[in-house]
Amino acid sequence: MLSMTDSPPPDPPSPFVERWMRTHLSAIPAPRRALDLAMGRGRHALLLAELGCRTFGVDIQWAFVAATVRAAERRGYSLRAWCADLTRSPLPRSRFELIVVTRYLQRDLFPDLAAALSPGGFLIYETFTEAQLARRWGPTSPDHLLKPGELRAAAGDLEVVFYEEVAEPEAVARLVARSASSRS
Repeated sequence: MLSMTDSPPPDPPSPFVERWMRTHLSAIPAPRRALDLAMGRGRHALLLAELGCRTFGVDIQWAFVAATVRAAERRGYSLRAWCADLTRSPLPRSRFELIVVTRYLQRDLFPDLAAALSPGGFLIYETFTEAQLARRWGPTSPDHLLKPGELRAAAGDLEVVFYEEVAEPEAVARLVARSASSRS
């Protein structure tokens, strides 16, 4: 039984995100500072810490931030996290070698995500598409659902390393993109 100070364990990491990180983490330049953006209960922040990244997390819900930091401490990981409304708080620039975003869509944040990547850094993004409406669960607002091809287009000047849209078992778009090795 959970006490009032405990929270349920996080969902398991996205299989796509976990597979990509375990396979390609060596391509991420040191010091491997990683951000789990809109981290919720920290399913990806905890994985990033387990894989040896200097891990950071941000979420609007203080309870999630605090619970994720406690979970990381129990596992012997260091996790730096903060509570912020991403519609009002800018991300630091050129700070992260890896940014992970899942099940979160804030369209006006895409330029800031690219700017927050250090040169050569990677963005892993996975979230729902409009096709999810047919599944009859998940988000229903157009504000939270990508149009076909929208995530690829939102990558802007980032180099798209991987892109797909799938309908099963959930309708999502998946992107791995890399910033230029140097910025002029």
